[in-house]
Amino acid sequence: MSIKDRVIGIIAEQAVLEPSDVTEDSTLEDLGIDSLGLVESIFAIEEEFDISVPFNANEPQKSDFDISTVASIISGIETLMKEQS
Repeated sequence: MSIKDRVIGIIAEQAVLEPSDVTEDSTLEDLGIDSLGLVESIFAIEEEFDISVPFNANEPQKSDFDISTVASIISGIETLMKEQS
């Protein structure tokens, strides 16, 4: 399973949606994921990929990790995996 499919699966689970309802253009807000859901998604991503996401839940706008869209989250994870390998 690709990184993209795994991330979409995690986000869909948090949003209580089918993975087919989650697109790369979706924002977490579009999907109805609140700040708690975002934090849970980040934890699930860290566990799934065995990476550490540089994310400050108190100040997500100041994070180095772009959470604006599903595509940006996938891209950020790919970058982190390259850096941490």
